[in-house]
Amino acid sequence: MKRLLAIALVLFLNTFAQAEVPPPTRALPDFADLAEKQGQAVVNISTTQVLRGRNPFGVPLDENDPMFEFFRRFIPRQPGGGTPREFESKSLGSGFIISADGYILTNAHVVEAADEITVRLTDKREFKAKVIGADKRTDVALIRIEAAGLPTVRLGDPGQTRVGEWVVAIGSPFGFDNSVTAGIVSAKGRSLPQENYVPFIQTDVAINPGNSGGPLFNLKGEVIGINSQIYSRSGGYMGLSFAIPIDVAMEIQNQLRSQGKVSRGRLGVVIQEVSKDLAESLGLGKPMGAIVNAVEKGSPADKAGLEPGDVILKFDGKVINASADLPRAVAATKPGTRSVVQVWRKGAARDITLVVGEIVEEAGVRSGRIPKPAEQAANRLGLVVSELSEDKKRELKLPGGLLIEDVRGGTARADLRPGDIILALISKGATTEVKSVDQFNKLLAQFDKTSSVTLLIRRGESQTFVTIKGFSGGN
Repeated sequence: MKRLLAIALVLFLNTFAQAEVPPPTRALPDFADLAEKQGQAVVNISTTQVLRGRNPFGVPLDENDPMFEFFRRFIPRQPGGGTPREFESKSLGSGFIISADGYILTNAHVVEAADEITVRLTDKREFKAKVIGADKRTDVALIRIEAAGLPTVRLGDPGQTRVGEWVVAIGSPFGFDNSVTAGIVSAKGRSLPQENYVPFIQTDVAINPGNSGGPLFNLKGEVIGINSQIYSRSGGYMGLSFAIPIDVAMEIQNQLRSQGKVSRGRLGVVIQEVSKDLAESLGLGKPMGAIVNAVEKGSPADKAGLEPGDVILKFDGKVINASADLPRAVAATKPGTRSVVQVWRKGAARDITLVVGEIVEEAGVRSGRIPKPAEQAANRLGLVVSELSEDKKRELKLPGGLLIEDVRGGTARADLRPGDIILALISKGATTEVKSVDQFNKLLAQFDKTSSVTLLIRRGESQTFVTIKGFSGGN
């Protein structure tokens, strides 16, 4: 009996002890040491750009803008009564020091067209910076300040980063220097529209205007990315932030530092994603690769014998799982390299050898600033237009057309937008297909200022007619 009581007592005490001792918990990470040590190498970047144009009320307005009349009647002009032709535009961004002698990484869009770049360190010292080079395709820029003995960041390996890991951003959102935000890696290798060369790291770290160009750290205090952009419907943070992997950025900066520009390989093909239905129709076991829609005449792909309908499965041994993988793999290849492309054609895989070409890039700037694009003149309708490239015509299956790049003056009140494609001009029952800028301007010259013209516009996948009454814009 005593033995049974003793056993019961031991079981009771064990149960009680287990109930009293809570299960071990994992504490949330502490970012204080990381912020204190690594924040010293993060800088604030402010830029100034001198804009030229009409500005009688302190805001950039053209006299044909509908708001010009409102400002003329209700807002007093600037003291002095003159009409200044120049005014300054300021913007903010972030960056981080990668070498003690003053080299700094940031985003290309942070320093684009800047007339003056000022870098402010955490110790309040300020320096004027010059642009060593910038690459718009990856949004990476390398700038330099004249200084020595500067604190630098440590670089990590984005390939070792796992989805779900904690990451930290340091930057200057809205100009608030050295602000620290944290979150997790949401995804890796993200492809974004119009961004074919960067496998973005997606995070839920709070990123806002001014964070651009700042570093993304792992918990070891190593930079794994450059915060570049956000997805937002409001213009502010909505939980979707994207960073350029640091290995991609460092390869870009190496080329910018050594030659002031970036060299990229090209094939000369128009591609699209392989859907499930398309894979089945082609006899592929699963959706993969990039199907060739068109081949540019005289391109490396054309010379090697690639054809529309080919599915590119591998490039130089690298498997192309999705169409976005191909531009990255080709771009990372040195122009002039002999490469083997595996394609799926007529139900079988075959290897094709070709010599990789080169994408023609804008030359980077070894000193000074990124050059501003020349101001294009608007035509009589107040439209800035350009001719479609042969690749674009093939992609859209159009014989001609003009791309609207800007809408100025009174034409801004019409239902026309940058990105629209002008297909034809209609007047007095006659329809004329638009094929070139010169031809379009000659057509417009036939009308007086009171005339009305109708344009056939392609917007996305649809077409629409837009009528413009009066030639109030342009020259």
